[in-house]
Amino acid sequence: MDTSVTTNAVRPASADGVTEPRLHRSARSAGATSGGCDARAGGPHWPRVVKAAKTLACEPASTGACSIGVPLIGRIRKSPLACRTENHGVKRGKDPVVHETTAWRALAAAFGWVAIVPGSDSWRSGHTSRRPDARRRRGGRPSSRCYEESLGLFSSGGGETTLLEDDQGRPVTGYRGWMFQTDDRQLFPEQGVGLTPEIDARFANAAIEFIRRKPERPFFLHVNFTGPHDPLYWPPGMKESYDPAAIPLPENFLAEHPFDHGNFRGRDEELWPWPRTAAQVREGLALYYAVITYIDRQVGRITAALEETGQLDNTLIIFAGDHGLAIGSHGLRGKQNMYEHTVNVPLIVAGPGIPENRRSEAQVYLRDLYPTTCELAGVPIPETVEAASFAGVLRGEADSHHKYAYGYFRDSQRMIRGDRWKLIYYPHLDREQLFDLADDPHELHNLAADPQHSELKRDLRRRLAAWRREVGDPIAE
Repeated sequence: MDTSVTTNAVRPASADGVTEPRLHRSARSAGATSGGCDARAGGPHWPRVVKAAKTLACEPASTGACSIGVPLIGRIRKSPLACRTENHGVKRGKDPVVHETTAWRALAAAFGWVAIVPGSDSWRSGHTSRRPDARRRRGGRPSSRCYEESLGLFSSGGGETTLLEDDQGRPVTGYRGWMFQTDDRQLFPEQGVGLTPEIDARFANAAIEFIRRKPERPFFLHVNFTGPHDPLYWPPGMKESYDPAAIPLPENFLAEHPFDHGNFRGRDEELWPWPRTAAQVREGLALYYAVITYIDRQVGRITAALEETGQLDNTLIIFAGDHGLAIGSHGLRGKQNMYEHTVNVPLIVAGPGIPENRRSEAQVYLRDLYPTTCELAGVPIPETVEAASFAGVLRGEADSHHKYAYGYFRDSQRMIRGDRWKLIYYPHLDREQLFDLADDPHELHNLAADPQHSELKRDLRRRLAAWRREVGDPIAE
């Protein structure tokens, strides 16, 4: 999964193959972001957007932290929007990476839209495939992916990373060698190599530059922020924004997860030493909240530019994140898990025809954004798309979308989530967790061994097994 323009909270699930996107009950409040970022972590723009916005949709969210924020803006005469992923729920036959399908940037271009991307090149990586065996699709430049122009493009380019440690003294392992560049690979290392404290303002500057042109054609503007992905640096002037001592620990804080969930030795988890400490988590959250607040300010600048140029009322704005972070919840730090603090991400939608100041408990997938934006923009949905539009939920015409949402991570995690109950299965351990999200929203009490819920568990297990067969899960049951 939010920013200052929404209203309805629908929850989708993660977009990078870590989990299947969906929409679920614990949508973030305005000013909060996926993963435990509460209103204290948001700036003045989140509430404004949420109130002014028409619909706030939140995907399975994270209680402790949220990950890469991706404002997607499309101006339509009925303007459309964008998403950072490649699959978009498009059918690809037996091979999930064939190219004979219509990316929504291509669809926008086909209908006369100006398609432009500022920001990180995460626009081209990842997917929201519902197949556990789907492969990540990479390669190409914005111009080869139907974008007419790119501004503030940040991508891999080589060179020595400018900052070798983050602001907590840990070695930088993410975005090493990345730099600003043009679509034809003219590099600008003088602007910094790797992430820098002010980088998200540069992405906003690129978006604002485009907005101020006031293009005559409807446009599809896709903005990607790198924050709050690690490495984390204090944004300019924000080092004193949050006092670690005043930040409460997550209610599900643990020093260490009770078992290896399948990623104990992954990069995200090794960024922090074991066991996790209260001081470590509070310091991490203070920095994390500061980066989120800084992004909020950039979103405020972008929406202000739309308003100043007379385009705000004619623009559909979508703000989404691709996953949350644990940041101490359940003894974890990273995103590779099926807990609510990771799979319930921010999704906020605002624009023409969408009721204001509303939240929805409907479960949606991020891949559902493709057909949803097509429908809202009046663009025909390609026949190859298998994801389902939730435009009816945004307009207040429906209360639900997917009865169950499914998720997976590599060969070690499988999940099914309904409106109240969630079952997580760990194939490598043959272990299960069953949570009552209504009575236990922080997932503290595993009811898998409770005989009172044996029939419910069997039903969820059966549905999960059917889904795994349907999508061709390579892990034998």
